[in-house]
Amino acid sequence: MSALLSISHFSLSFGESRIIRDISLDIWPGEMVAIVGESGSGKSLTALSCLGLQPAGAQVSGEIMLDGYSLPIRGRVGVGASTGDSANNAPLPTSPLQGEELRALRGKTASMIFQEPMTALNPLHPIGKQIGEMLKKNSSITQSSDHRIIMLLEEVGLSHLASRLGAYPHELSGGERQRVMIAMAIANSPKLLIADEPTTAVDVTIQAKILKLLKELQKTRNMAMMFITHDITLVRKLADRVVVMKSGEIVEQGKVSEVFSRPQHPYTHELLGSEPKGTMPPLPANAPVALSCEGLKVHFPVKTGLLRRTTGFIKAVDGISVTIPESSTLGIVGESGSGKSTLGFALLRLVKSEGKIVWLGRDIATLSSAAMRPLRKEMQLVFQDPYSSLNPRMTVGDIIGEGLRVHRVPSTEYRVRIARAIEEVGLSPDMAERYPHEFSGGQRQRIAIARAMILKPQFVVLDEPTSALDLTVQTQIIALLKDFQIKYGISYLFISHDLRVVRAIAHHIAVLYKGEMVEYGKASDILTHPAQDYTRRLIEAAMFKGEA
Repeated sequence: MSALLSISHFSLSFGESRIIRDISLDIWPGEMVAIVGESGSGKSLTALSCLGLQPAGAQVSGEIMLDGYSLPIRGRVGVGASTGDSANNAPLPTSPLQGEELRALRGKTASMIFQEPMTALNPLHPIGKQIGEMLKKNSSITQSSDHRIIMLLEEVGLSHLASRLGAYPHELSGGERQRVMIAMAIANSPKLLIADEPTTAVDVTIQAKILKLLKELQKTRNMAMMFITHDITLVRKLADRVVVMKSGEIVEQGKVSEVFSRPQHPYTHELLGSEPKGTMPPLPANAPVALSCEGLKVHFPVKTGLLRRTTGFIKAVDGISVTIPESSTLGIVGESGSGKSTLGFALLRLVKSEGKIVWLGRDIATLSSAAMRPLRKEMQLVFQDPYSSLNPRMTVGDIIGEGLRVHRVPSTEYRVRIARAIEEVGLSPDMAERYPHEFSGGQRQRIAIARAMILKPQFVVLDEPTSALDLTVQTQIIALLKDFQIKYGISYLFISHDLRVVRAIAHHIAVLYKGEMVEYGKASDILTHPAQDYTRRLIEAAMFKGEA
């Protein structure tokens, strides 16, 4: 038996920059191989190249064989090999597939699940049509298209969508969109399924379901699978073999059991030890209260009809009461749509709400915008996505110093305070003249934290500040936030759907479900003895990734 996919001495460059460096690996029929590494390690480019989808303009050398066929790895996709020199003057593979032959290989022999379904699915076509287009590639299917589409939806756990084939992607939840992509990928029974970070964009409970589904499909269909992830904790329960990539190179590969028990490369050691760990020490019994709310409600009106009359309400936050002591962290957990972010915005008076909000002994729920303005420097916000929350037209120094100008801090202090803020988040002051696009995701999140911390706030809402980051970077950000809390006595509202991260930073936890708080108490009590089934499911989903 020969390898289904064989990559031999493959390299990819853009100009002088080598992104992938002389990698070789094989995937055998029915085998699941995980490729792990940080963002920028070359994982996704490797996967795209396995389908002949490397970006136009890339200089590529080596050989990729898929089910006995040589793929075009040079020049523009679908054109075949170019005549120019390769990155290392390696000889071209003989007779690479081109045009229709190459397109026929995609979907039937190998298919791909992309990371973000909302951008991968066509927003202008209903899901039934998109799945049907994949089926048209396989002329051997004799069943009616709708019947086969419904069978695929049932296979991926979407039987409830059998009557909604006309639904558009935006009408589905994140988990449903991801399952539709899986249905499209398996429509033509491929021998190899490439899954590129297929759970990054979904909640932890949905993530566990997607991972379980992929494992079941791989076994029942006897597919080979290339599973790409930056989260090495997912690999233990899923893969047969693991390939570790760093800076475009394969630094280690082998059976999962061997690599996890006896890692050979320092980077593998680092990845295995990168999950946020530890718990927060208990708070003093008489710790003063920084912020509290009582019966907090945020109801958004639903308006229908020609006259747009209010016919109902979406209860995003419905009667929540919490207390946050000084120098403490309250973790807010729950699935998407549970009201986590809305609660944080309401406590900062950024959305209209009902109920009582007390900040340092003062009820601020009814204060006007003008009256709230002086308090803004005491209460700050760090967003989930640092790339979209940082102005791409402003330098890092201007972004971090923006709050100083808004709150009329003397201009003579600007440069000193900006330089100090940059240093405090672990960056170099000479980065102040650079722009956000010149930084990695972790560095951009540090810039966002510096922008919030430069005003020395006493309360900070952290809205999923680590969800888009690699595990190693997550650990660094959590350590940085803990240092700020100890140094300046800051109180945090830490919003997340990942209980592994919350466990490492929170003193107390509030569990939200559809706008209501279903459980609230000390973090240690909730994580060890949850009272609600919903909390248990969240914990089980988080532990699915973290335990053997």
